[in-house]
Amino acid sequence: MTLELFAHPFSSYCQKALIAFYENDIPFTYRMMEDAGVGEELASLWPMKKFPILRDGGRVILEASIIIEHLHVQYPGPVRLIPNDPDRAVEVRMLDRFLDNYVMSPQQKFVSDALRPHEDRDPFGLEEARKMLETSYAWLDQRMNGRTWAVGETFTLADCAAAPSLFYADWTHRIPERYKHLSDYRTRLLERPSFARSVDEARRFRHYFPLGAPDRD
Repeated sequence: MTLELFAHPFSSYCQKALIAFYENDIPFTYRMMEDAGVGEELASLWPMKKFPILRDGGRVILEASIIIEHLHVQYPGPVRLIPNDPDRAVEVRMLDRFLDNYVMSPQQKFVSDALRPHEDRDPFGLEEARKMLETSYAWLDQRMNGRTWAVGETFTLADCAAAPSLFYADWTHRIPERYKHLSDYRTRLLERPSFARSVDEARRFRHYFPLGAPDRD
């Protein structure tokens, strides 16, 4: 049965899900959000109109983390993004939530604010988002000391979350040079073939970034 992923290549959460497909070479039909009629079909499946969503036969799977969990259970491959060990699986899920909530969410605050009319912008909210990113960077830098990936030496769901989170966060609020462990981790993520493919697929949409995409990466 054909898997259908409703997604856009420039979306951070879509990239998170795409990494999981690419890691295990899972075939799917890419329902590109810019194609005619796809937005309307998405809205008929999910009234929140948020993407990515996955249609697997008669089932609709919401949210990038849950899409990856679904692939792990229903379409297992050689790269086990959720560890079999229950304690390590909890740690992976903890890092996944940390990266979504404390890196990607404040990063998106900057992007959303830039899209508002000038009179509706939120300087206080941006300052809170900046502080959260700086706290997250410091915590992650300590954590990545001596680690290859977010939870040790194995690429997992947590790294699927980290790749687009840190990719765009560094564009928005640059990771300070003193956080070398974190910067090196971001570099390793960019070199991972599954994420490198996602980044390349999104290059033609960089003009969408309202803060101005930097001339790097």
